[in-house]
Order: sequence, then C-alpha cells, then structure tokens
Amino acid sequence: MTNINLVLSSLDPRDAAHNFIVKAGDPFVQEIKQGQYVRIVDLMGNQAVDTLFYNAQDYSDRYSAQDTIRNQRNIYLTTGTQLISNHGHALLTIVADTCGRHDTLGGACATESNMVRYDIGKRYMHACRNSFLKGALAWGHGLDKRDLTSNINFFMNVPVTPDGKLTFEDGISDAKKYVEMRSEMDTLMVISNCPQLNNPCNGYNPTPVQILIWN
Repeated sequence: MTNINLVLSSLDPRDAAHNFIVKAGDPFVQEIKQGQYVRIVDLMGNQAVDTLFYNAQDYSDRYSAQDTIRNQRNIYLTTGTQLISNHGHALLTIVADTCGRHDTLGGACATESNMVRYDIGKRYMHACRNSFLKGALAWGHGLDKRDLTSNINFFMNVPVTPDGKLTFEDGISDAKKYVEMRSEMDTLMVISNCPQLNNPCNGYNPTPVQILIWN
C-alpha cells in the first residue's frame, strides 16, 4: 500500500528562526519546541536523511515505526502522517511534503551491514549508525547507544516486493524538495545525513541538506 500527498508549505524560508546546512555524512541534533515547524530540504536531490525523534523530556519515549505504521495503516510517510512514539504520543505531524513518500522500514546503514552487503572486507566505512552515536554522545543529557532505535529515512525509496522483500531503489526526490513537520511536543531530532555510497539511496553521491525551523 502506498500513498502520495504532495502539499506545499506557506512558510517563507526568509522568516525561519534557524537555518542549518548539514554536510553529507554528518550528524545533526536539535531540540524542536512544541508548536515549532521544522523543514528538511533535499538540496541537490536523491539524498537519504536518516532521522530519530525523542520526547525531549523523556528519551525513553521515542519515535516508533511500528506504532506509526499501525496508526496510519501505511508503511510510507507523507502529508498528514503523525509520527507516533512507543508510548503512544504524537511527536510531530507532517504538514507539507513535496517529495510524497518517505521510508519507515529500511533502517540505518551500519559498518557491519556494509561489510556483509557490499563485500568491502575489513575496510572501514562510515555509516549512519556511527553518525547517530556521534550526535547522541555530543548532545549528552544521558542519550547514548542504547537509545538508537528504528529511524525514518526521509526521501528514501524502499519498495516492498510482492513476496515481502525490501529493495533499495533510486530516490523519487529531486533538488529542493522538502518535508515539513509541526512539533506536537518538545521533541529532540537526531539526524544522520546518510554517507552511503554502495546503494542508490543517495544516488551514489551523498550531498548536503538544509534544516529550517520556524517559531
């Protein structure tokens, strides 16, 4: 089952309270206050943005792929989707989306899985799990490896085949497409701007993304 619900935002980037550029392969951590809006912009197109969300007052209350999928009865995210926590809370709501579909199942690349999937032997390769951990430890406040759970892959295209398998395909995003969310509570956002070079999720060429936040 798929859904695509393209909706433009009325918010002007010139009015944003915060404007960040996240380089390819870098982590990014930011608290989004209740009522604020956050937009993730795929600046050059076909860039996967692995993202975790937490209740900023209780990190044990965090984004849950299972609860979000069950709540909306769809495995893909788009405008109107509420991102639900494992405690049943709505963390954020997607209010605008010019890409139209975002992945909940593909997970985050890891050094170990890269070695198995892509036969790169013992050669170290940076991965989203490393970026998540780097960002979490730099943020502090008790956030550590134990808190790294299922993530969203914004802009990433992971179709499910008729026999139930996942495939990594070319993205359906393009330059300057974005997804925008309203925070329903004080929420911590942890991003890994994916460094993956071995499958089409970044077009084999990871690129920067932009984060805009409005009060």
